[in-house]
Amino acid sequence: MIPLRDNITTLRFAYVTYALIIINAMVFFYELSLGQRGYVDFISTWGYVPDLVTGTVQSGAFDPRILATLVTSVFLHGGWVHIGGNMLYLHIFGNNVEDAMGRARFVFFYLLIGVAANFAQVVVSPHSLVPGIGASGAIAGVLGAYALLYPRAGVLVLIPIFFFIRIITLPALAVLLFWFVIQVFQGSLTLAAGQAGAGGVAFWVHAAGFVLGAALIWVFRNSELTGAKPTWI
Repeated sequence: MIPLRDNITTLRFAYVTYALIIINAMVFFYELSLGQRGYVDFISTWGYVPDLVTGTVQSGAFDPRILATLVTSVFLHGGWVHIGGNMLYLHIFGNNVEDAMGRARFVFFYLLIGVAANFAQVVVSPHSLVPGIGASGAIAGVLGAYALLYPRAGVLVLIPIFFFIRIITLPALAVLLFWFVIQVFQGSLTLAAGQAGAGGVAFWVHAAGFVLGAALIWVFRNSELTGAKPTWI
């Protein structure tokens, strides 16, 4: 199920959402320019490594560089599909959440959820030596917030069925809960297999981000702003 667009028009231009997309794209193209060896070194330096985060927290040293990787990793991606999927979801759902929060609150919300979701992966897999990267946790938080703000908004989705493709409109809550259930299911399978980040995908980052985003939306939503209203379906 691939979302294509929603049916809510924002009342304010989503400067932060599009700035985040541009920043992520610029960092990704910089990664590509480094070559294979340079890319590996860059990810090892600026991606968060659960074992290092666990070590600095348990020791009480709180190494600033290691803790900073919980933030810097949010802007790194591992390939075209990785960044393409993340930016697609951010483009479709981020502008409306930004509209409801206001720009300053949205920036803080995005980064807070991204860091918290990364730390959730550290808790699940505390001694992993594989660097974690991606905006998935932060964007999952955006999806969780959207699910509560606009549960009955219409989302146009593409559904491939073997050799056939269907394009239909579904309620946002159905689309986003389907996404969330898939993350929890896949995360549970990787835990059962003893691999919390199997296949390079930290599913628990996604699940944690979604729950945190839904939980914090009423704290971050700016009640003084008049957000756009969805078209009910």
